[in-house]
Amino acid sequence: MVNNNYDISQNHVSPVRKMVYASLFAAMTAVGAFMVIPLGPIPFTLQVLFVFMAGSMLKARWGMISMIIYVLLGVIGLPVFSGGASGFGVLIGPTGGYLFGFIVAAGLIGYFFEHNPPSHIMVNIIYMLAGLIVIYVMGVVQLAFIARLDLTTAIALGAVPFLPADVIKAIVAAVISTRYDI
Repeated sequence: MVNNNYDISQNHVSPVRKMVYASLFAAMTAVGAFMVIPLGPIPFTLQVLFVFMAGSMLKARWGMISMIIYVLLGVIGLPVFSGGASGFGVLIGPTGGYLFGFIVAAGLIGYFFEHNPPSHIMVNIIYMLAGLIVIYVMGVVQLAFIARLDLTTAIALGAVPFLPADVIKAIVAAVISTRYDI
């Protein structure tokens, strides 16, 4: 007899199911890339929301895998990056650091959720903001290097305009992650 009951709140989820979830978060991140509001050289998108959710819900390993899948889809030519961009050139361009930051941030957030399960919404928000800092640091450093900007200018262009919206995304992801766990 086959048991079709799954307890998705624990670590009893099959590897196939985790692969499906990782692929789903990669797809949601791609969809988030198409919701664009241009605010300078780095566009405002919903990608970061899905990075936060992937890390918190899939935990470190599968959260990172979901973002690796997302990045690889763009590298092979699917138009999944912000504004429909794709290709390896995006990774080595001014916005590439943010994409690498997505991978590391999902892993960091997932690590926090695995090793220090949050007991309060504020803890979730702190975990999300730690991931956001990783995304900003990696993104701003590459933006400064590739665009030959001083660090202050790179922060002003690549982080400051997005901070209010990204904090809101962190709060939304923190609330969602308290209600759902994969």
